[in-house]
Amino acid sequence: MSRPADIMIALLGAGRASRFGADKLSQPCAGRPLGQWALEAAQGTGLPVVWIAGHAAPDFVTCQVALNPQAAEGMGTSVALAARLAREREAGALLVMLADMPLVSPALLARLIAAGSPAACSYDFEPGAPALIPAALFGELEALSGDQGAARVLRGRGDVSLVYARAEDLLDVDTPQALAEAERLLGERA
Repeated sequence: MSRPADIMIALLGAGRASRFGADKLSQPCAGRPLGQWALEAAQGTGLPVVWIAGHAAPDFVTCQVALNPQAAEGMGTSVALAARLAREREAGALLVMLADMPLVSPALLARLIAAGSPAACSYDFEPGAPALIPAALFGELEALSGDQGAARVLRGRGDVSLVYARAEDLLDVDTPQALAEAERLLGERA
């Protein structure tokens, strides 16, 4: 199990937002750009954060940025890039987050980290994002392509700790309707 200091966070923000129809991560959501919610939660852990971007990171990004020239080929290429970066940093584990999940809280991330790797958040008994993957699995992450995410590597393993969360906490904003729902839920938490 990795100590928290050995963990690198990769915030995946390189998607094309094809279902959304616009640059969703910069869209206003409860007083902030949508992607800023996830960034602030990640930075709240005190761990190093790398934003994985397609062409450029949004203006609100205040951490290291790594450009994924293969982003159009799917999320798997961003996870693979994040794993390569974590390996280069000799991280003991990689915490993979999605930039379009504004309701993931620092408290949920703390529970995930406390579970030790491998671990993943879940509301339906299946591993999902955010996920904490040990260095021993970086090679499998680096082999991902297309729309395969980190859950592909964790699914079916008997040693994965599932950190349960409400479905709304893991809301992935892919449509304008989901953005409106995220804004409503964040407003209720204020």
